[in-house]
Amino acid sequence: MATLIDLAETPVRDLNQALHAPDATSWRVLNPRGAHAVACGIREDHTVDVEGHVGYYCAGMNQHATVTVHGNAGTGVAENMMSGTVRVRGNASQSAGATAHGGLLVIDGDASARCGISMKGVDIVVGGSVGHMSAFMGQAGRLVVCGDAGEALGDSLYEARIYVGGKVKSLGADCVEKEMGAEHLAELADLLKAAERDENPADFRRYGSARQLYHFKVDNTAAY
Repeated sequence: MATLIDLAETPVRDLNQALHAPDATSWRVLNPRGAHAVACGIREDHTVDVEGHVGYYCAGMNQHATVTVHGNAGTGVAENMMSGTVRVRGNASQSAGATAHGGLLVIDGDASARCGISMKGVDIVVGGSVGHMSAFMGQAGRLVVCGDAGEALGDSLYEARIYVGGKVKSLGADCVEKEMGAEHLAELADLLKAAERDENPADFRRYGSARQLYHFKVDNTAAY
């Protein structure tokens, strides 16, 4: 049975401290009411269900845990995540999955601007659309967008891979559309399955780095 914590009665600091202990493995959090930093820094193999909307940096620095937000999430959900799974059943604000090194972030709804900014190995699957400058300076990992993408997608991208099922308003500096080969279709199918999505990988397009901005070249000045 899940351990129940009501944030209407218990401070977030106490919740996070309890989640660092290995004793109980299943948790249910009530009345988050937009609280910030809920379920941050977990290093145990816990399952945490947050019943409602959360504020900034929910499940930040997550390791091993499976955190599900049954609502919307504010800025920086799963920021700097290392491993584990974070799922938002609603929408997410800007900078979802920022600087995350690993694990899987799933957003069932839409994500705002800069989704996956400076991502460093995380896999992010967004069931809806993403805002402008998503995957900005993305270094490693995969961003899957089942809906549309806003302006400057993949701006200053390094080696992260981007898959988009809908329309892209514009590509950022050094981001280009790339061929969708058999390995990419298989990779995307695995990501969609992990996120419990049923979209057809063949309906997506792949985007990546043109690799022209790794080093300064005077001929590419206009691209900077």
